[in-house]
Amino acid sequence: MSNHSSLVSEFIFVGFSGLPHLRMLLFALVLSMYTVSLAGNSIITTVIKLNPALHTPMYFFLTNLSLLEICYTTAIVPKMLANLLSENGRISLWGCATQMYFFTLFGITECCLLAAMAYDRYVAICNPLRYSVVMNRGVCAQLSVASWSVGVMVGLGQTNYVFSLTYCGPNRINHFFCDIPPLLTLACGDTSMNVVAVYMVAVLFITAPFLLILTSYVYIITSILRTPSAEGRRKAFSTCSSHLIVVSLFYGSGIITYLRPKSSYSASSDKLLALFYTVVTSMLNPIIYSLRNKEVKVALMKTMGRKLCCVECKK
Repeated sequence: MSNHSSLVSEFIFVGFSGLPHLRMLLFALVLSMYTVSLAGNSIITTVIKLNPALHTPMYFFLTNLSLLEICYTTAIVPKMLANLLSENGRISLWGCATQMYFFTLFGITECCLLAAMAYDRYVAICNPLRYSVVMNRGVCAQLSVASWSVGVMVGLGQTNYVFSLTYCGPNRINHFFCDIPPLLTLACGDTSMNVVAVYMVAVLFITAPFLLILTSYVYIITSILRTPSAEGRRKAFSTCSSHLIVVSLFYGSGIITYLRPKSSYSASSDKLLALFYTVVTSMLNPIIYSLRNKEVKVALMKTMGRKLCCVECKK
């Protein structure tokens, strides 16, 4: 950011100040979901690490996703909880830029990572004989690094572009974190090019991975329907169902938020959607993967069993 890019030194989050009677209830609800999200994603990561049977490409990407969810929510929720308690809502210009950068980084990385997971399922189901060759450790690492690298580059580009604008007041952000659309409404001067940039990023790094996921699942479903065995079809669908649910939850709210026309922008609906894809989906992801995945449930029981045995031995 240039030294003369802003006359505003801090922003104030409006957040949910219009619902003062629900402030403590909302604090308790968000704190509960955040705690479940941290615990669930940490457990998934630990279980996969401790069980060699889960050291496969599918669970390598799931570990990345769980770590990503921890970072994603932590970039937003702690500040939100502090604001709900204090009703202060202040954040410095640099603090706002930092929060926007990490939110964009983790959000774009998740889009790319979900596409990589879809590709993994495509190879596993449509080309099973070459799965171990195609999805070797090197390829998995490259897909993971590429996902994170795209997130870093888009985060830097978008944050720099937004904070190169002049902010001369007002400084009240009608949101609970530093997202791009509500900040653009506060900028002085013409922001049309920034709006175009947001749409371009959404098309390239949100919609494009989503289309890759849809294409993968067209081939996957076609291949599954050709499977003669009913048991084979059931197993194939069960390995994909968790990923499909997660994709639907994450992309559904994201596409509505960033690709709908500017004329239909609503601060209230944006806050609810943002609360959904920053907290709720992060909480649900480990639950979805553990409840709908037999291998994860078995590994979780084994890990818990070993821990209980260790405790009994120490006694």
